[in-house]
Amino acid sequence: MKRRSSLFRTRLGACCLAMVVVLVLAPALGARIKQIVVTKTESPTFGGASFGSVGQYELIQGTISGEVDPNNPQNAVIVDISQAPRNSHGTVTYSADFQIIRPINLASGNHRIIFDLPNRGRATALGILNGGSGNSKTGAGSPGNGFIMNQGYTLVESAWDISAAPSGFSVRFPVATNPDGSAIVGTVLEEFVIDKNGTPATEPLTYAAASDDKSQATLTVRENYGDTPIVIPSSGWDYADSTLTAIKLTSGSFGGPGSFGPTALYEFTYIARDPLVAGLGFAALRDLATFLRSAKTDDSGNPNPMAGDVEAIYTACYSQPCRTLHDFLLWSFNEVERQNDSAANRNSERDDDRDGGHHQKVFDGVINWVGGGDGSYMNYRFAQPGRTSRQHIARWYPEFQFPWANHITHDPVTHQTAGRLDACRRTNTCPKIIELNSENEYYSKGGSLLTTDTRGHDLELEDTPNVRYYLMSSLPHAAGTAPGVCQQPQNPLNAGAVLRALTVDMDEWVTNGTRPPANRVPRRSDGTLQPSLPQSGMGFPTIPGVTYNGVMHTGDLFNFGPRFHQGILDVIPPILLDTPYPVFVPKTDSDGNGIAGIRLPDVSVPVATYTGWALRASAPGDPVPIVDGCDAAGQRIPFAKTMADRLAAGDPRPSLQERYADHAAYVNLVTEAAQDLQRQRLLLDMDVQAYIVAAQAASVP
Repeated sequence: MKRRSSLFRTRLGACCLAMVVVLVLAPALGARIKQIVVTKTESPTFGGASFGSVGQYELIQGTISGEVDPNNPQNAVIVDISQAPRNSHGTVTYSADFQIIRPINLASGNHRIIFDLPNRGRATALGILNGGSGNSKTGAGSPGNGFIMNQGYTLVESAWDISAAPSGFSVRFPVATNPDGSAIVGTVLEEFVIDKNGTPATEPLTYAAASDDKSQATLTVRENYGDTPIVIPSSGWDYADSTLTAIKLTSGSFGGPGSFGPTALYEFTYIARDPLVAGLGFAALRDLATFLRSAKTDDSGNPNPMAGDVEAIYTACYSQPCRTLHDFLLWSFNEVERQNDSAANRNSERDDDRDGGHHQKVFDGVINWVGGGDGSYMNYRFAQPGRTSRQHIARWYPEFQFPWANHITHDPVTHQTAGRLDACRRTNTCPKIIELNSENEYYSKGGSLLTTDTRGHDLELEDTPNVRYYLMSSLPHAAGTAPGVCQQPQNPLNAGAVLRALTVDMDEWVTNGTRPPANRVPRRSDGTLQPSLPQSGMGFPTIPGVTYNGVMHTGDLFNFGPRFHQGILDVIPPILLDTPYPVFVPKTDSDGNGIAGIRLPDVSVPVATYTGWALRASAPGDPVPIVDGCDAAGQRIPFAKTMADRLAAGDPRPSLQERYADHAAYVNLVTEAAQDLQRQRLLLDMDVQAYIVAAQAASVP
C-alpha cells in the first residue's frame, strides 16, 4: 500500500510543516477584526425578564469585517487562501454576522462566554441548554428555563459557514481565482436525497456549472447506498435556467416524469466554477473570539461590547459545527495568531499573556455534542460544509478521514501517524474538551473510531487528560416523535439535562481544575462495544414488527485523487478501495436499551426500548426494497402494558405490569436514578426535580 499512501494522506503534513515554520517566522500583518457594525440593539430583551442575581439581558446584533494575512503560516493552511483577492494591505477580507446576548450589567454576570457555533446558520444553544425557542437574526427568542442567563453567561453567535442561508447567521467570503484572474473550475458532486412523499421539481447546485454543455455532467440514481447507480440519459435532465445553479428532470425518474424521487439518491457530477474560500470560517471564529476577549475597539474606534469582561470562553455546538471544531483544532486555529506588527495590536486592551505570553488559547473549553469522530467538508476547494456523511447519505464526501481520534494513532493502510490534537499539543493551546455522543454516531458515522484505533482496539482514554468522552446511551442524533420517513415512531430523548450539568462541570474544570466525571463510553475490553452483527452478539431483542439488520456506516477508504492532501478532489465521485477500518456499536440489554454510557432515567427505568438508530421506510411502489438507515433518527418502541398483552404479541420484553409493582414503585425508581446522576455531577437539581414531576404525572404501570 505504500504506493497509494500519497493519494490518501491528509493535509496534516502540510499543517505540521506550517506550524514548524511559524515558530521561526513572524508575519508583518495580523488577522483581526477590522470593524464591528451594530445593526440592532434590544435592551432589555426577552420581554424584560430578569434572571436571579444577574438581572436583565440585552441583545446586540450586527456584522464583523475581518482580514487575514495569507502569508502567515497559521493562515496558510486555509485551502485557496493564496488564490483569494487581496486588498491594498495584502490581506484577504471577509464579513460575518454576529449576535451577543449579555447581561445589561456585565459586572453581575459570570464573565464567561458561551460561544455558540450556528448549525447551518441556525443558533442552537438556547434551544438545547435552555429548552427555549432559540434565537435568530430577528430576535432573542425564548429564554426557556433560563439556565444560561441564571448562570450569568454571555451568549455569542458567530457565523462561519458558507452553506448557511442569508436568513441565518451567514458569511461573505471571497471567491478564489487563478493567478491570471480567470475562474477556477473543477469537478463537483451534488447529492440529492429524496425520501418518501418527496418529489421536488428542481434541485439546487452549491456552485454554478461552468458550462451548459451537458456532456460534461452525469446524473445517476439509486435507492440504497449499496445499490449500483443507474445513469439517467442526458435527455432526462436539464439545467433549470441560464444561471446553471439548479437542475430538473425532464423525463424518466423514480417519481415519474419531471420530478425527483421518491426514496432515491441522486448524484450529479459536473464541472463547476468559482470556489469560495470556505476555510476562512476557521479564522472568523478565531478572530472574533480573540477580539471579544482582548480588544478595546475596532480599527475605527467602535467599542468592543465585551471589552475587559471576558475571563473564559466555552464553545457550544450541535452536530455539524462540532465536526468543524474538530478541524479547527486539527489545523491549530485554537491559537491566537502570532504577529509582531504593533500597529495591528494598537487596540489591544492588555498583553494577554495567558499560557506564558507566547501561545495564547482562543477557546478555553469545547463541548462537542454529537460531533462523532469526523471533521467537516470545509477546508477544501469547492467545499460543501453542509454535507454530513451517514450510513445512507453523503458517503462520497471527504468527511470521514483519518485521524478520527484525539490520540496519536497509526494507520497501517495509509502509513500515517497522527491525532487531531497534535498541533495544539505542540503549542500548549489545546482547550479542555468534552466529547458527548449519542448511539446514532456509532451506527451512522463510524463513531467508535473516536475511542478505538484503526485496528479496532480500545484507546487508553487517560492518555488525553484534557478530554472527557461520554456516550448518551440509547439516544438519537436528533430527537423526534412521528415516524416521518422512518419505519417506527422516532426517539424523543435529548441530552439537554446532561449538557447543562456538563457546562457547569466544564467551568469548574477550567476555573479551578476540578475534573469532570470519569469517561463513560462502551469498550471492546468489557464487551459493551460490539460488531453490529450478529444480532445475538450485539444484544438487541427480536421485537415483533421491528426490523434489525445491523446496517451501519462502514470504515471505508476512498481515492479522491493525487491532490487530496492539498484539499483538491480530482477524483469525484471517489473510488472505493477498501473497507479496512473496523467500526462497532454499543451493546444493548435484553430490552434493547444501551448498557454503557450515561443512562438517563428514561433508559435505566424504561417504559420503552429507545434506540439511536432507525431504518428508512419504503414509499408505495418502490422498485427496490429499502434497507438503509434513517440518518439522524432513533426509535421509541413501547413496552406492552400488561403481561397478557405482551404474550399475545409475542414480545420478549417484560411489560410495564411485570416491571413495576405500582405507580409509587416506578416514581421511586426514577427518583433514585435521577439523584444518582446528580451525585455523579451529570444532572443538576432543576433537572432531577423535573424528572420526578414527570414520573409522578406518568401513567405507569
